[in-house]
Formats: sequence, C-alpha cells, structure tokens
Amino acid sequence: MLALSLSLFFGCKENSETSEAVSLETENPTMNEDKSQGEEGGMRSVHLSELKFNSLGIKVDTLPKKALSGIVEANGQLEVPPQYEATVTAVLGGNINSIKVIEGDKVNKGQVLAYLSHPNLTKIQTEYINAYNRMQFLEKEFERQKRLYEAEVGSGKSFQQTQADFQSVKGEVSGYESQLRQLNLGASQVRNGTLYEYIPVVSPIEGYIEKVKVQIGQYVEPQTSMFMVVDNEHVHADLMVFEKDIYKVKEGQKISFTLESVPGSNLTGKIYSVGKQFEQNPKAVHVHAEIENKEDYLIPGMYIKGKIRTGEEAVPALPEEAVIEEEGNPYIFTAQKHQEEGKTEWELKPIQVRTGINEDGWVEIKLLEPLPEGTLVAYDNAYYLVSEMQKSQNSHGH
Repeated sequence: MLALSLSLFFGCKENSETSEAVSLETENPTMNEDKSQGEEGGMRSVHLSELKFNSLGIKVDTLPKKALSGIVEANGQLEVPPQYEATVTAVLGGNINSIKVIEGDKVNKGQVLAYLSHPNLTKIQTEYINAYNRMQFLEKEFERQKRLYEAEVGSGKSFQQTQADFQSVKGEVSGYESQLRQLNLGASQVRNGTLYEYIPVVSPIEGYIEKVKVQIGQYVEPQTSMFMVVDNEHVHADLMVFEKDIYKVKEGQKISFTLESVPGSNLTGKIYSVGKQFEQNPKAVHVHAEIENKEDYLIPGMYIKGKIRTGEEAVPALPEEAVIEEEGNPYIFTAQKHQEEGKTEWELKPIQVRTGINEDGWVEIKLLEPLPEGTLVAYDNAYYLVSEMQKSQNSHGH
C-alpha cells in the first residue's frame, strides 16, 4: 500500500474539518473539477474523463466478498513414508554381472534390477538337489517302516531311526528353499535340474530408481546398498511449524507451497497429520500434508516454502493495488459515473477504511460506515488516482 500525504485529500483552507475528509458525504455529481477542488472542507475527489479512465485501465465493481484465512508460514521438504522407500541390498556377496536399470526408471515390485555371480551359487543349488533327493528316498523308507511297524513285522528301533532321518532332511530342505527364496531363485526350477548362473537382485516395491550405487564388475558384500527405490506417488509435504503457531494448525487445513528449485511452482495440499513431539533447535513440530496436484518433478528431499491456511471466512476484500495508506490509515476509492456538460466523467472519491487479513494479494476491507447498495469501488490503480489528485492540487495552488 502507498503512504501518502493527507494534504492531498483536503481543501486548501486552513479551517477544513478533518472529520469531513473521511466521511461518506456525496458531492454534487454535477460539480466540475475546479469547484470540487476548491470547496471549503470538501472531500478531494478525482474527476477523470472516460477516455482517461479507460486508458488507465481502472477496474471497478461492487465491493466483493472473498474467502480469506489466517496464514501460518512454514518451511520444510518433500518426504515419502518409510514403506514407500527402499534400499536394495545384496543378500549373497558376489560380482555384479549386469545392471538392468538407470536412475529415473520406473520399476515394478519384483522387477530385476541387476544380476550377481558367485561360486557359492552353484554349490547351494547342488546341495539343495541332493538334500531334496534324500528327502524323497527317506519319505518312502519312512512310509515302508511305518507299515512294517504297525503290522508288528518291523522293529521299533528301525522305524524311529528312519523317522528321525526323514524329519532331519525335511528341515535341511526347508533351509535351502528359504535361502533360494531370499536369492529370488525358484526352487522348482532347481529341482528340475535347471541351475541358475546368476543371482537376480529385485526391487521390493514399485517406484522409481532414485540412485544406482554400484558398477558392473564390482564385488558387493552381503547387505551392501546397491539401489535406492522410491515411490513418488506417495510423496507428501513435511512442514516444520514453530511452537508459537502450532495451536493454530489442525488436520484437514489447506496448504499451498512452492518449490525452491522449481521457479513458478505453486502446489496445494491438505494436512493429514500433526506431530505430537517437538523437534529441538529450532523448537518445531512436523506437520504432514497430502499433495493434491502432484507433478512428475516432485522428488523427496526438495526444499519447500509453505503457507498453512488456518481458517477460512468470506469477508469484504479488495486487491492490494486498490488500497493506499497514510499514517496507518488505509483508504479505498469509490467510483461514480455521470454526465458532465454532455460528456461522460468518472468521479473517484477516497474513503477511510480499516484492513484485516492480507492474503495472496488481497486485503480484507472493514468499512467504517456501510456503503449504499450498488456503490462501485476501484479494484486497482490507487497509485495513479493519487497522482491525478496531486496534479490537480498543484495546478490550482493555494
């Protein structure tokens, strides 16, 4: 808003009454500019020809109501919940034979990201086949000994020994099958005699390859981090709200935010979780919001600047360009169109108001007295209107 000298608004006489300068008195619409400017104690209005009015592009309408809310500013970054972010590791140490993805690739759950080779791979598979075959044999022997024992033909000792051997090898087979599952190898294929030469490294979740941390030929130890996979579909805004503001913030409130690394970005969301514990240095609480208009460029870790709308109410409001201020007193302009000597003329009169919430370029307007129904107000160009007032005053002098 523009700070201006109140002298622009008043007549040149020393005995002008200040109260009249901020009243809603209506001047005679037929009064020409010279008479208006010189009237003792009169309100300083701006009289513009229709041509001048149109050239300034002044927008006028009745005073509108707009949903404005209190704002809590909070910064933070984009995050994803832990279950939608994965570090892919090597279960068995080995050399990387091939890498099937690059950073940014979309992958499905279970998709192969790379292959490893290791001498132990063949050993595990052959040991599994041997154990499985022994189990098959002992299962049949167990059934035979069981029938003999029940018919009181075979000895109990032989039956018990066969039973123990069968149970032991069953456990051994289960252990090998568990290892094969961890290595993402199919036990049925191994049993059929088709041995795997390479260990597939697969993605545990659906998402995008955020980082490839290995190279072909590299030896990786078990549990070595090889790939970072993140599901950006579940990215959300994680804002830090300071202690002094946290009482205003609640689930369900709307937010808007911009990304520092993406000029012109403007995204919105809704709070779904407010933290219950303060972080220290600075003392603040995590506030999580679901993003409503997600874009492909959203990546966890991006720094964001956000505004939390803590309440919404439809109030009379005007754009900031419609309000001027002097010594803490805001003014707006009413607008009236009439005929003057056969020509169309616009009269714009400043009236004092109070202001409230200021949000996204709009200012809440609190009238000191109600405006007559249908009164038009200027939505912009307060700066130009003041310039016209100043020119008029200078041309008439004191």
